[in-house]
Amino acid sequence: MNKVIITCAVTGAIHTPSMSPYLPVTPEEIIEAAVGAAEAGASIIHLHARDPVTGKPDQSPEAFARFLPQIKARTNAALNLTSGGSPFMTIEERIQPSMRFAPEVASLNMGSINFALFPMLDRFKDLKMDWERKHLEDSRDLIFRNTFKDIEFALAMCAANDTRFEFECYDIGHLYNLAHFADRGLVKPPFFVQSVFGILGGIGVHHEDVSHMRRTADRLFGSDYQWSVLGAGRLQMTIATLAAGMGGNVRVGLEDSLWLGKGTLAESNAQQVRQVRNIIEGLGLQVATPDEARQMLQLKGADKVRF
Repeated sequence: MNKVIITCAVTGAIHTPSMSPYLPVTPEEIIEAAVGAAEAGASIIHLHARDPVTGKPDQSPEAFARFLPQIKARTNAALNLTSGGSPFMTIEERIQPSMRFAPEVASLNMGSINFALFPMLDRFKDLKMDWERKHLEDSRDLIFRNTFKDIEFALAMCAANDTRFEFECYDIGHLYNLAHFADRGLVKPPFFVQSVFGILGGIGVHHEDVSHMRRTADRLFGSDYQWSVLGAGRLQMTIATLAAGMGGNVRVGLEDSLWLGKGTLAESNAQQVRQVRNIIEGLGLQVATPDEARQMLQLKGADKVRF
């Protein structure tokens, strides 16, 4: 369709509330962030939940129920529920919201990796909540577990929901893992492949890394996939620009980067969406509407979710 899908991940589970006053934490903040991002041009909103008092990641279905109906009522964007949750959670915890609410899209990490957040301790000294420092420090000895058994479990638990997956691939081997599940017939095209660059433990942010991911996905999946990228941290927009120029889709949002530019915190998710939209349109490309994104990814439609 020659359209670019913008996904916006509005809060995530990596950054902690002390790092930015603009990080959405409460249900009301998540609602406003999601609606604002959709109005700015995001056709998919990727959602995590947090404890409204401490800001700690909360993967309970009850936490998601506090904002899903309101976001759906106020925007036509496709809502994507995380099954990544937090790297410290089990797959049984992480898949619960998608099992309960049967969203149009759910994320699914395609392999286990070291998932190191502790370098952020060097940049953020004033952490206000007790859990924040431990959350970052404990990642020195953290393996984000996504075994074949875990992935099979998530696929089985959502099999009857007609939910499509955002397959998050943090390294080249994760693309091969997805090809393995495709060969077994456990996942069906078109595959929505989200290549993740810049997490310590995964692939890097060099332009050759981006090209290598693209070439490998092309070889494995041909025309049976939609490629998207997210750049973690300060190179968020650089990675997005590279991918858009290569015919890919993009993901932005405060889950992936707190910044709008060097030394400038993004004051909203919508700011990042507007910035990447300007880049896309500056390349002579068009941004996909939510319904165009649904057509590109063969999503079931918002009328078939359970919220």
